[in-house]
Amino acid sequence: MEVGIDSFAATNGLNNKSAAESNMDEMADLLERIVMADHAGLDVFGIGEHHRKEFLDSAPTVILAAAAARTKHIRLSSAVTVLSAADPVRVFQNFATLDIISRGRAEMVVGRGSFIEAYPLFGYSLQDYDALFIEKLDLLLNIRDNEVVTWKGRFRPALNNIAIYPRPVQDPLPIWLGVGGTPQSFARAGTLGLPLMVAIIGGETHRFRPLVDLYREAAQKSRAFAR
Repeated sequence: MEVGIDSFAATNGLNNKSAAESNMDEMADLLERIVMADHAGLDVFGIGEHHRKEFLDSAPTVILAAAAARTKHIRLSSAVTVLSAADPVRVFQNFATLDIISRGRAEMVVGRGSFIEAYPLFGYSLQDYDALFIEKLDLLLNIRDNEVVTWKGRFRPALNNIAIYPRPVQDPLPIWLGVGGTPQSFARAGTLGLPLMVAIIGGETHRFRPLVDLYREAAQKSRAFAR
């Protein structure tokens, strides 16, 4: 069993400091908490991704890289990377770089996000909510598995025999699928053979058991088909 912490890098706005001073202090406190988690022997620390005034985690890999330089053992993860509104090439490059800085301690959890502000911010339509994620996850996994990529999709320019660098220390770089309560998401993770990260934000935990069973069934069917 592994034990870890996820943070959204929330700002409290309850002091008399300027916004800049408050943000600097709260970021410093967050990095200290990650260092303390490393010293305490926790296994992983995850940073979320939001694009709202009350959070400081719009660039989570920057925070994780700063933490990587000050820690030795703890794994550093996103929680989650909003892949639907990002470029998979840059996502891979950022986390590959983090993996190098941390000497092989990086991992990412990718999902569609529980907030939607990233979609209009980066020019995407919510009507493509699911299609964006399916396509971008396909490209991200392709990049992880292949140094030279040929790929074509709907939402991003095609790649034709393009090499993507840097390559991470870990092979393969760990990629988890972050899911909420959508059955299709659980089944997708199982079919792709990806580890599952379940976000239980309120509600009763037992209601997720059928969805986890669905994940396992999809994984078994996928393995049987592959054989």
